[in-house]
Amino acid sequence: MNPKPFNEMIIKIILEQESIIGELAIEQAKKVSGLNVDWPNHQITVNGDEKMIIDSLIKQYEKIFGQASVEICKEVASSYLDKLSSNEIPTILQ
Repeated sequence: MNPKPFNEMIIKIILEQESIIGELAIEQAKKVSGLNVDWPNHQITVNGDEKMIIDSLIKQYEKIFGQASVEICKEVASSYLDKLSSNEIPTILQ
């Protein structure tokens, strides 16, 4: 599994959420287990199952902002899904 599409997808999701809700998007991303966020440099490190971490990130936004956040994440992630095999696509994005 190539981590690059996952990392790019996570960064884009955080960027999009940040454009809507500001600093709170970064705070929520930092709460996700296995995701280390160095936001001043727009870099992340994933430690663990990428699919589960993306699911957890999107669910974290959903807890605070509801289904609208999930839909925004799906829209952002859609351009990366063709780079993944069907078994690599996070459950929440299927």
